[in-house]
Amino acid sequence: MTRPRRLHPAWTVAAVAFVALVGAAGFRATPSVLLHPLHAEFRWPLATISAAVSVNLLLYGLTAPFAAALMDRFGIRRVVTGALLTVAAGSGLTVFMTASWQLVLCWGVLVGLGTGSMALAFVATVTGRWFVHRRGLVTGVLTAGGATGQLVFLPLVAMLVDAHGWRAAALVVAGAALAVVPLVVWLLREYPADLGLPAYGAAEVVPPTPPAGGAASRAVGALAQAARTRPFWLLAGGFAICGATTNGLVGTHFVPAAHDHGMPQTTAAGLLALVGLFDIVGTVASGWLTDRVDSRLLLGAYYALRGGSLLVLPGLFAATAEPSMLVFIVFYGLDWVATVPPTVALCREYFGASGAVVFGWVFAAHQVGAALAATGAGLVRDRLGDYAPAWYVAGALSIGAAVLSLLLRRRREVPPAPTPAVAAGGRRAWSYRD
Repeated sequence: MTRPRRLHPAWTVAAVAFVALVGAAGFRATPSVLLHPLHAEFRWPLATISAAVSVNLLLYGLTAPFAAALMDRFGIRRVVTGALLTVAAGSGLTVFMTASWQLVLCWGVLVGLGTGSMALAFVATVTGRWFVHRRGLVTGVLTAGGATGQLVFLPLVAMLVDAHGWRAAALVVAGAALAVVPLVVWLLREYPADLGLPAYGAAEVVPPTPPAGGAASRAVGALAQAARTRPFWLLAGGFAICGATTNGLVGTHFVPAAHDHGMPQTTAAGLLALVGLFDIVGTVASGWLTDRVDSRLLLGAYYALRGGSLLVLPGLFAATAEPSMLVFIVFYGLDWVATVPPTVALCREYFGASGAVVFGWVFAAHQVGAALAATGAGLVRDRLGDYAPAWYVAGALSIGAAVLSLLLRRRREVPPAPTPAVAAGGRRAWSYRD
């Protein structure tokens, strides 16, 4: 009689990480819905409110590499628990604010630090520790969890704002983050070796290597080493444009832009939520493709298609959701964060054991681009009364990101034990710098 096959604990860890990412995603759904309510109540300019969003986006990215290093030093469980509590505090405290600097502190600093500690570097850390097989697929699923949670919260937040005001929405988001904390404390494990098991798909138990030095020095050291390489700048440049065209522009300004054309805010939020639903399909499919297709080609295709869609978007806005807009929503949803699995895979390919921390810095570039786009688009709208120039610039930049991705060269592995004859044959070993 054969014993029933047990589910590998890696899948439990992945499930808890998925729920945690969704729980922290709520506040990332609120900026586009709260722009007009905050403007109406406090009379703050849209550019001022967008600046708070930019601080949030910057810290969301800049925290990621340090959070990845902190996870190596103090453990995933402690870092994620602290991050969720920080998100809840930042969201809850906004209900007491009376000045714009308080918006920057709560919405920008606290929530930016909390969500940044659970950004995509968290995904790279979990998949790097727990998976060998299905790594790309799981990266896609976890990425979809964070991005989709952000967008699926939109209709709920919009309905709460309409029915009970923006403060009710902020409190619900704080509660969602707090509700995930017990699950993280109970089930989120650190390493498969702690359970005497190999990672999923691995043959041997690999004990964790104690990190050398402090978390900050490790994060900065990984950046200093990676910054000497061409692939890092190509990946960071492309991902900065990715952030500008998703979180920064579409995620922050799609709802206000649609509202400018007469579309009700709840309808526009529902459309953006549909992006999240199709993002599940697109990101999981991208993870599956990343296990099978050259990541450089995938990134080139994703960015080029995104650029074309943004160039036609200004002509699609109307007072109602026309079929052409629905086609854009489906297409953009499939492409929303499909770039993440191949980017994570390339960081791992080029930078090895430091891949998760280096990806944290690449993701920081993503958020710098998002922050610039969030503020820039707000300024464009305030000065010109129209978002159209912002969409056209974003489309052109996306096509540029496709070019950067295709300039990446495949990394050739160094032979494990080259003989003098091989060395004399003129074959050049691929170095870290390449």
